[in-house]
Amino acid sequence: MTSLAISGHRESGQDVRTANVTACVAVANILRSSLGPQGLDKMLVDEVGDVTVTNDGATIVGLLEVEHPAARILTELAQQQDQEVGDGTTSVVILAAELLKRANDLVADKIHPTNIIAGYRLAIREACKYVRDHMATPVEALGRELLVNAAATSLSSKILGSAESNHFANMAVDAVLSVKTGGVKGGPPASYPIKAVHVLKCQGQSARESELLPGVALNCGRAAKGMPSRVSPARVACLDVDLRRTKMKMGVQVQIDDASALNAAQEKELDITRDRVQAILASGANVILTTKGIDDAALKYFVEAGAIALRRVPMEDVRRVAKATGAVVQGSLADLDGNESLDSSQLGAAEEAAEMRIRDDTVTVLRGCQSTAACSVLLRGPNEYMCDEMGRSFHDAVCVVKRTLESGTVVPGGGAVEAALSVHLDQYATTLGTREMLAVAQVADALLVIPKTLAVNAAMDATDLVARLRAAHYMSQNEKGKEELALTGLDLKTGVVRNSSKAGVVEPALSKIKSIQFAAEAAITILRIDDSINVERKDADPEG
Repeated sequence: MTSLAISGHRESGQDVRTANVTACVAVANILRSSLGPQGLDKMLVDEVGDVTVTNDGATIVGLLEVEHPAARILTELAQQQDQEVGDGTTSVVILAAELLKRANDLVADKIHPTNIIAGYRLAIREACKYVRDHMATPVEALGRELLVNAAATSLSSKILGSAESNHFANMAVDAVLSVKTGGVKGGPPASYPIKAVHVLKCQGQSARESELLPGVALNCGRAAKGMPSRVSPARVACLDVDLRRTKMKMGVQVQIDDASALNAAQEKELDITRDRVQAILASGANVILTTKGIDDAALKYFVEAGAIALRRVPMEDVRRVAKATGAVVQGSLADLDGNESLDSSQLGAAEEAAEMRIRDDTVTVLRGCQSTAACSVLLRGPNEYMCDEMGRSFHDAVCVVKRTLESGTVVPGGGAVEAALSVHLDQYATTLGTREMLAVAQVADALLVIPKTLAVNAAMDATDLVARLRAAHYMSQNEKGKEELALTGLDLKTGVVRNSSKAGVVEPALSKIKSIQFAAEAAITILRIDDSINVERKDADPEG
C-alpha cells in the first residue's frame, strides 16, 4: 500500500470534528449574550484603533478576525442571512452551533454522520412545512399595523428599541412603501428596492429628531454661495469628469521659444475647462453633480447661468441620483471625433432641487424624481458610534418590512416558532422507525436554544419559562379548542408567556424559514468534514 507524503499537519476522524465544533461554538458564544430585546452590546476595536459598538450579529462576526476555517463558515453564514433577510443574524449562528454540538454528541454515540445528515434534512423539511401550514398569518389580514409591529420587533433588540421604536418603525414602513414599484393589476408584481432608501447620518440633537425626507438627499451643499439655493424643475447632469483647470500629464514637455507663447498655453488650459462647462450648460442642465473637483474659474459660469453645482460627490451617491432621475453617468464628454458635448437625453429630471440647512450640516435634496421613487432618512444622534449603530438598526428594520411585504406572511416572535417546532418535531420523531429519529429529536431540542437564550439574556428563569412555553404549544397541538396557544411566545419584560401576535411581536415567515434552513445547511457542511489537511507554505526562493 502506498501513501502520499504530505508536508503539513493532518487531522482526521473525531479529532477534526471536535475541533470544528469547538471553533463554531466559540463564535456562537461571543454572539449569545447579544440576542433578543435585552441583549448586550459588543465593543470591537480593529488594528488601527477604530471602535465599533454594536449588537448586530453580522457586524460583529464581520469584524472578528476568525482564523479557523470551520468557524469562518459561520461568519459567512451570518453575512448571508444579513444579505438575504436583513435580520436574524445572531440567532442563525447560535442555532447552527447548537445543531453542530448535538450532532457531535450523536457521532460520539456511534451514529454515522450520514444518518445524522439525513435526519437533519428530514427535520428541516418538516419544520419549514409546519411553519408555512400552521404558523404563518397573511399580511393582508392585519394591514399597516402589522408592518409597524414587524419593524418594531426587529428594532426591539437594537439601540432604537426603547421609547423611539414606534417612531422609527413607522419611519421604516413609510420609507419602504414610498419606493414601491409595480404591483399594478396585470403588470409585474410589487417590489420594494430598499437601495432607493438612502440613509444620512448627522451628529447633533436626539434620535427622535430623525426624519424621513422625500426624494434623494445628498450630504453636500452648493459649490459656491452665489448659486441659487433652489431650482425647479431640475435637469440633472451626473458626471465623473474633472472640471478643474486642465493640466498636462506627468512626463509631457512643451518647448516654448518666447513668453507670449507661454501665456497662450496657459489661456488654452483655461479655455478647455470653460468650453467643457459651456457644453454642460448648453445641454440644459441646471443641477450638476461631479465626483471630481470644480475650479473657481469654472464656478463663475455656473453662477452666471443660475445652476447648482455640487463637487466631490461620492460615486455611490451619483449613481443613486442617476437611477432615481433617469440620468446617465458620464465618464467623459468627448465623442468619437474628440469633440466635447453633452446630449440633453443623458440628463435626469426632478421636480426640484433645493439646499437645506440642518444645524451645522448642509444637505441637498432632489424631490419628485421622474424615473424611480426614492426617499432619504436623516438619522440624528449624539456621536458617530450611535449614528452608525442607528444606521445598522434602521437597515434591519427596513429589510424586515420589505420581506414581510414580499413574502406576504408573518409568524409570532418571542420564541414561539422554535417552541412549536420543538414540540412538533419531538412527536414527528416518534413516527420514524429508522436511525434518523435520533437526529430529528436532537433538532427538536436544539431549537429550544433560542427561547432559552432570550430568557437568560433577560435575567429570567429560563428553565421555568421555556417549560411553560413548551407546555402551551403542546396543548395547542394536542388538545381541541386550544389552537390559539400556537401563537404563545415569551414576554421578556414581565417574565410570563403570552399571545405574541396580539402583543405585536411578529416576524416575517421568510426570515424564520431561511434562518432554520441556513443554520442546518451550515451545520451539515461542517459535519461532513472528516479530514483536515493544513499544507505548509513553502517560502519563495530568494534567488529565484
